[in-house]
Amino acid sequence: MLIDADAQANLTMSLGYSRPDDLPNTLSAIMQDIIDDKPADVSRSILHHNEGVDLLPSNIELSGLEVRLINAISRESVLKTCINEVKKNYDTVLIDCMPSLGMLTINALAAADSVVIPTQPHYLSAKGLELLLRSVSKVKRQINPHLRIDGILMTMVMPRTNISKEITATVKSAYGQRIKVFEAQIPHSIRAVEATAEGKSIFAYDKGGKVAAAYEQFGKEVAEIGEKQKNRNRADCIR
Repeated sequence: MLIDADAQANLTMSLGYSRPDDLPNTLSAIMQDIIDDKPADVSRSILHHNEGVDLLPSNIELSGLEVRLINAISRESVLKTCINEVKKNYDTVLIDCMPSLGMLTINALAAADSVVIPTQPHYLSAKGLELLLRSVSKVKRQINPHLRIDGILMTMVMPRTNISKEITATVKSAYGQRIKVFEAQIPHSIRAVEATAEGKSIFAYDKGGKVAAAYEQFGKEVAEIGEKQKNRNRADCIR
């Protein structure tokens, strides 16, 4: 299942729901019910996409919810409560977050088992990595001790440009010893932009293209990490 925890509803629109503000039930309504200590029927808001994934959508109302979270009881665990209602029905739950360090991102980190950090090979994006890593470390210490970082994913890469090469090398040099930097790099491509406009995944829109191939490689790397983690957990249980 995909959870759109982006207040701008980018994921919702990318999957073909071009008018997210018209959706009757969204993530913000569910989280508000949890804040108000009302029964939260998560299933009523789930959309079933024809590519075989389910989506819990958001819209602009999520921006207002972030302000209300500040004064909520157990404010860091509202999204986790929402996910716990349905996670037994899914093998994997993906939470798509906005590039910020606000309460919604803290909620996502509190609910997650692991985090993948996408960054562009631009100076400001790389500069923001350290702030995000500090936030992840703080959430791990204070809220979610089981949280782990699976790796850093370079996106919107233009491999022929010097700036892409330099920033990628800098990220690997600064963080590669302690955090995995995925071998897969998602290239900048107009086909990816077109896929978003069409409301399709890159696999449905351009299966044979370079972006789809890069995401396939990335998926394999993530699956390998998940398998290694399962093996560690089994070993810990035996001990």
